[in-house]
Amino acid sequence: MKPRITVITLGVDDLERAVVFYRDGLGLPTEGIVVTEFEHGAVAFFELQSGVTLALWSRDNIAHDTTIAKTARSPTEFTLGHNVGSKEDVD
Repeated sequence: MKPRITVITLGVDDLERAVVFYRDGLGLPTEGIVVTEFEHGAVAFFELQSGVTLALWSRDNIAHDTTIAKTARSPTEFTLGHNVGSKEDVD
C-alpha cells in the first residue's frame, strides 16, 4: 500500500458561503453542493490535483459523523482521508 492523502475535508459554518468563496473567489471548479437528500450529507467537492479532492462539509455534520463534540473551531475543522480501492486494501 502506498500512503497517500486523497481527501482533505474542511469544516465550515456556512456551506453555501464557503462554496462561493472557493468557487468564485479562488476559481476552483465544482458541481456545487451535493448529497443534500441525506441528513448530515450536504457537501461540496473540488478536484485539486493528482487524485486529491477538497471537500467542504458542515462542522455540525463532521461532529455528528466523528462523534466528536463540536467546539469553538478546533477538532471539527478538517479531516484527512485515505481512500482505497477494496476491503483487502484496508486490511
